[in-house]
Amino acid sequence: MTNIDLEYENTVKFLFSQLPMFQRDGASAYKKDLTNTIKLCQFLGNPEHQFKSVHVAGTNGKGSSSHYLAAIMQKAGYKTGLYTSPHLKSFTERIKINGVEINKEAVVEFVDLIKPLIKEIKPSFFEITVAMCFHYFAKEQVDIAIIEVGMGGRLDSTNVIIPEVSLITNISNDHQQWLGNDIATIAGEKAGIIKEHIPTVISERQPEIESVFVERAKQLNSHLYFAEDYVQVRTNEGLVINTDNMEVNVHHVQEAAYQQRNLKGVIKVVEILRDRGFDVNESAIVAGVEEAFAITGLKGRWQKLGSRPLKYCDVGHNEAGLRYVISQIKNYTFDKLHIVIGVVNDKELTSVMQLLPKEAQYYFCQADIPRALPAAKLQQVASEYDLIGYCIPNVNKAIEVAENNASENDFIFIGGSNFVVAEIEGL
Repeated sequence: MTNIDLEYENTVKFLFSQLPMFQRDGASAYKKDLTNTIKLCQFLGNPEHQFKSVHVAGTNGKGSSSHYLAAIMQKAGYKTGLYTSPHLKSFTERIKINGVEINKEAVVEFVDLIKPLIKEIKPSFFEITVAMCFHYFAKEQVDIAIIEVGMGGRLDSTNVIIPEVSLITNISNDHQQWLGNDIATIAGEKAGIIKEHIPTVISERQPEIESVFVERAKQLNSHLYFAEDYVQVRTNEGLVINTDNMEVNVHHVQEAAYQQRNLKGVIKVVEILRDRGFDVNESAIVAGVEEAFAITGLKGRWQKLGSRPLKYCDVGHNEAGLRYVISQIKNYTFDKLHIVIGVVNDKELTSVMQLLPKEAQYYFCQADIPRALPAAKLQQVASEYDLIGYCIPNVNKAIEVAENNASENDFIFIGGSNFVVAEIEGL
């Protein structure tokens, strides 16, 4: 192991062990104000104002949308930053420029730089990573950065940027204990990224919460665009994307139909960026959409892991996300369905359990984090909904048993949580 590898390993251990981390700890790591983020940014010379950006919030679809946007802008020739969370395998996945993860030296240097402030203000893990991304993007002089909200929007650490345009994707119930118990309240938190005089795109019109965005945008004189009013996407040996200004033919589409739902919002954002001086031609849009996840290195979004039997994983973990997953599975022909599933202990389970198919064979597992719901508890709750299977706590052991039980004409799905997918060996 080289010196920098050792220094990096020690630095990441420090971040993981010393700082409250929502990914691991849940509620105790959630900070309900921007005070620490503002202090960190001021200490660093306010890097968040030194590059142009797009801010992306939403319950489902914000990760895919962020990756699509980053790929398109990169293909258009711009040095493009991308900040997403959580990471699956490596901490450095969170911060990328042109698809390349932040280097270990930059991580070590940044933490050394702000260690005195860490001791003084005791920020969360997420607050540190957001400040790191701002510092890195400013230092590397990116042309534009796509910044994905962690949770909510209004009080999320990323909400100190002044973007070129904000994008809000589908809203559904998730993280209710932090964001609110009804979809309108959750939408209000997401609407917190709308900025004065900055245009806002809503990916998907949802009648029950439309007024939340309309009223917030009106208060702030933000020009609001419901993407479906401006962008049409139809299937025709691929996808045909139409706006008033262009027609784009995408021949090779992502396998998951639910990812295509996000394209209307993505394309409208690109049109606004073009209006604001970015030169993005149709070929960049086609290449960005067709090659998005290869360009940006996105993992765990309807990712194929094997053929005989078919084996897929997906990080969808709330009711809406799992609804997409179940509908996607129905597009395939197979003999028997095997589902390897684990969830976190703060997840509302009733709506999830009601969605899952009773005819599947289940393998209940738990990720190796304190927030994981014990596999035995998940099995017990599932049995109340006639979902029957094995209790195998170790994720990879559960996958192995599913593979041994499956015939080559079967289908294996692995998911329920980001953290289950993160532990898949070889992903």
